[in-house]
Amino acid sequence: MEIRQADTAVVYTDPQNDVLSEDGASWAAVGASVTENGTVENMERIFKAAKQHGYKVFISPHYFYPSDHAWQFNGPLETEELETRTFDRPGPLDLTGFVNSGADWLDRFKPYIEDGKTVVVSPHKVFGPQNNDLVLQLRKQGINKIVLGGMLANMCVESHLREFLEQGFEVAVVRDATAGPRHPDWGDGYQAAVINYQFLAHAVLSANEVVDKMAR
Repeated sequence: MEIRQADTAVVYTDPQNDVLSEDGASWAAVGASVTENGTVENMERIFKAAKQHGYKVFISPHYFYPSDHAWQFNGPLETEELETRTFDRPGPLDLTGFVNSGADWLDRFKPYIEDGKTVVVSPHKVFGPQNNDLVLQLRKQGINKIVLGGMLANMCVESHLREFLEQGFEVAVVRDATAGPRHPDWGDGYQAAVINYQFLAHAVLSANEVVDKMAR
């Protein structure tokens, strides 16, 4: 897979406090993986390289609104997220309390996301981009190759990967720009995801490799 400024974009899922900050609602589950992978640092390095070399960046966030708490059935992780109020916001048109909340961007990412050039799409509601406008936004800007990272490795990142493949994109997953939850019974979500990336993605790269390719 060739990474070129003309047709390749960076896509990050959920670069938000609840999954990347030590104060986040999900830190107990994901913190070890984030720390071991250097996830935050590697995501930032790719942000910097993308901005420096003119690559487009797209953010697919995860938000829950009060109406979502009325859902009548949920999977295990959805249930956990709703119970812990992960990614919670008071409403789709209400930013009350958003700044520095669990749903907000990690502070060190804000200069890249809020520069007026990054595309922030509508939220995905479960794990994949089927119910937001991400694919439309990518198509409208002539993107057919994606450098993919963010959180969580085995949930939103893998779900975005699978949908992008079905939509005909080439995808490189950055293995150390993501992380996953660990559960005493369910296992290590990150390790499960990396195995699947190897079977599915067109490339599985390190942040070093991505930064190097962007600079060429």
